[in-house]
Amino acid sequence: MSKPQQTIKQAVSYQGIGLHSGEPVTMVFKPAPDNTGIVFVRTDIEGMPSVRAHIDNVTNTMRATTLENGDAKVFTVEHVLAAFSAMNIDNCYIEMDSPEPPVGDGSSAVFVDLILQAGIQEQKSLRQVYKVKKSHTIYDGHRFILIVPYDGYRVTFTSVNPHPLLGTQQCDFDVTPEYFKEYISAARTIGFVKELEQLQAMGLAKGGNTDNALVYDDETCLSVPRFDDELVRHKALDVIGDLYLLGPIEGHVIALKSSHELNSCLARSIMEEIRETQQ
Repeated sequence: MSKPQQTIKQAVSYQGIGLHSGEPVTMVFKPAPDNTGIVFVRTDIEGMPSVRAHIDNVTNTMRATTLENGDAKVFTVEHVLAAFSAMNIDNCYIEMDSPEPPVGDGSSAVFVDLILQAGIQEQKSLRQVYKVKKSHTIYDGHRFILIVPYDGYRVTFTSVNPHPLLGTQQCDFDVTPEYFKEYISAARTIGFVKELEQLQAMGLAKGGNTDNALVYDDETCLSVPRFDDELVRHKALDVIGDLYLLGPIEGHVIALKSSHELNSCLARSIMEEIRETQQ
């Protein structure tokens, strides 16, 4: 049975710095009409250009997901989108006065809390949930991500990392607001000290620290982990955020060491199916 679309009841704001840019940013979630989707608005640019969270607008997937439409460019949007996906928010304006959302604590928890603080409002139009009709598989060497038809929305992720404290981790769950909030939303992004200098030389990770990321050196963890398997939970969080660029879907996603790039390739493949179905 179709459910109504949802937005938030009132505007809510949050301030912080971007994970990669390190720039200060004020972000405001605002209610949006039926069938708007999730739309990022750059309030710091003349004319306040906007870009919709849609796979067609993805221009870069290196270390994070970037969306662009004309002058409107935003990046590292996946943690925000994961919260909107899991909490079943279809329509919302996200105003930002900088190109990158605030990192918060490196997870989606702050964005889930903002949605709950604003309240959830049912709308008149029905949700258009796309039920995947065939399997799609994206390979990259020993990494892969696939989706198969499934009655609901499920994510199974396996992470393999040579670090002595990480190794092989797996999570498997149906995506519901309750489960995501409790077990997935607080999982933070991961970083390694040896990569940090390289990233910062590329202009990335300027806002990262041991509180808003799970940071490891060669042998130890410099942060306090929230879960024994925080890495794989965050990887699943990224998948949920990246696939919300399709809008709400149903299917079982199975991934091994997937990345933003592979997630995006899967989304494009599913989008082709959606368009074929609509013809």
